[in-house]
Amino acid sequence: MRGVVAAGHPLTAQAGADVLRAGGNAVDAALAAMLTSFVTEPLLTGLGAGGYMLVAAPGQEDLLLDFFVAAPGEGERAPLVPVDVSFGDANQVFNVGAASCGVYGAPAGVHAASERYGTIPLAELCAPAAALARKGVEVNAEQAYLFEILSPITELSAESRALFMPSGRPRAVGDVHRDPALADALERLGAEGPAPFYTGDVAASVADWVVARGGTLSRPDLAAYEAIPRRPVRVGYRGREVLTNPPPSAGGTLLAYALALLERDTSPSAPPSAVDLARAMERAQSERTPGFLDGLAEPGFLESFMASRLGSTTHISVMDDAGWACAVTCTNGEGSGMVVPGTGLHVNNMMGEQDLSPLGFFTHPAGRRLPSMMAPTIVLAEGRPELVLGSAGSNRIRSALLQVIVNALDRRMDAAAAVEAPRMHWEDGSVYAEPGIDLEALEEAGYAIAPFRALNLFFGGCQAVERSAGGVLSGGGDPRRGGAVVAV
Repeated sequence: MRGVVAAGHPLTAQAGADVLRAGGNAVDAALAAMLTSFVTEPLLTGLGAGGYMLVAAPGQEDLLLDFFVAAPGEGERAPLVPVDVSFGDANQVFNVGAASCGVYGAPAGVHAASERYGTIPLAELCAPAAALARKGVEVNAEQAYLFEILSPITELSAESRALFMPSGRPRAVGDVHRDPALADALERLGAEGPAPFYTGDVAASVADWVVARGGTLSRPDLAAYEAIPRRPVRVGYRGREVLTNPPPSAGGTLLAYALALLERDTSPSAPPSAVDLARAMERAQSERTPGFLDGLAEPGFLESFMASRLGSTTHISVMDDAGWACAVTCTNGEGSGMVVPGTGLHVNNMMGEQDLSPLGFFTHPAGRRLPSMMAPTIVLAEGRPELVLGSAGSNRIRSALLQVIVNALDRRMDAAAAVEAPRMHWEDGSVYAEPGIDLEALEEAGYAIAPFRALNLFFGGCQAVERSAGGVLSGGGDPRRGGAVVAV
């Protein structure tokens, strides 16, 4: 067995598996899957997005590659455009338009990961994704649902409507989505690297287009961008070591804190209860204060934060037979509606994401990475990757990951069962819960309940792969977002 890939779309997972079959390592496979996801999951990710990649490689230092979205500079900007998105049992307001566009990191991240870890030339990894963008992808049920609920964003501009709603309606099941401009851009990334997207003609086109429509994403903002290697957060849990996303990201720090709380306050002989999980989620969320957010960018913040309290979009997970593990989470938010002609870029709306700006919009200084909740995570057992996971889902990411880790380590579920099990999420005094969560115990503990009638992508899209004690590789693809697993 060469390895296993879990991703948010069957074709995404298959692209990674094809690279493993051809002899590539887990990072090669993750990059191939990531590039393919730009085509198969076009409303969740793309070249105008940002993300993080966590890598554990035999004989090398564990590393988190930060290519998340950065704040652009100041300037005269148009108002954000609020849109209401319904998840059926809950609504969420997202803000889009030119003013919501941040400095994208995906091209820089792809190139940096390939340069550092890749064994297959980047051009070869880009070629299949480019071909798929030209041929087109048949829309499945999960993607059709996303096209439907995000249609208030895709109908925002003529260019966005032409790409995502060419028939005057959201893409439906069985429609074929094609993006020849994205195909050209992927081929350029493979042949020329990130330069066109940050200092060349693509950068100029994107910056000028956004600024002309009231955004502040400028040519200097793009020229100054680079992917940054960081040391991951490390926290012990149930005899393992959990690696996740460090500051200035917020999600990994809060996930580590919640795990440390459970490790300290619950018995290892019994899995944490729904009330235990709700309390850990509530405690973690309560730490997201102005001081916490300001401190994320300061050296040594993680250590002082954890010590003083404990006395702590789409995702792809890959493991290979050589012991490599790679977790990459990448997001376009919901997209800004700004599709720049001739570039293949639908620019992110990160400056309009309330979860990333809890102190108010446009409060981040130029160039600072936004405090994302995304937290690609690797669990090590005796120094060897045992579980690799990550999730989409905005502010619900850390609670999704917390529960999947608890399911796998405390409840001893395999990866598939751990991902598919019902989830809950504490926020603003209420526990949102899928069917199967112990609501009676939560109500007795004084929590207000917001029940869902079925599993829902509101609770994230967690993709996980694992290595059993016997060395067998397997995975779990999240049914909430059309996840798929391919082993080779």
